[in-house]
Amino acid sequence: MLQGGDFTRGNGTGGKSIYGEKFPDENFNRKHDKAGLLSMANSGPNTNGSQFFVTTVPTSWLDGRHVVFGEVADPDSLAIVKALEATGSSSGSIKYQKRPTIVKSGAL
Repeated sequence: MLQGGDFTRGNGTGGKSIYGEKFPDENFNRKHDKAGLLSMANSGPNTNGSQFFVTTVPTSWLDGRHVVFGEVADPDSLAIVKALEATGSSSGSIKYQKRPTIVKSGAL
């Protein structure tokens, strides 16, 4: 799993949305049934901010707790997600001296 979006503190405890500090869960229609799903990270019901995660395996224990709102576009993109995951550890720290950084992104 990859997690990001804490642009206020940078340690996984911060974040802010365009709606204010937190906003409510939208729906739980999609299930975490495969790799490559983009979901909101939160600290409980209706506490969405700016943090998000991308799954790298099915994660059914997150169903009904985290809103799925997107999906990785294709197998090549999922390979990049998994390569990024390999640079981290289960504690969340980076294994290497250089942190992975997204330097260019686009919008659909």
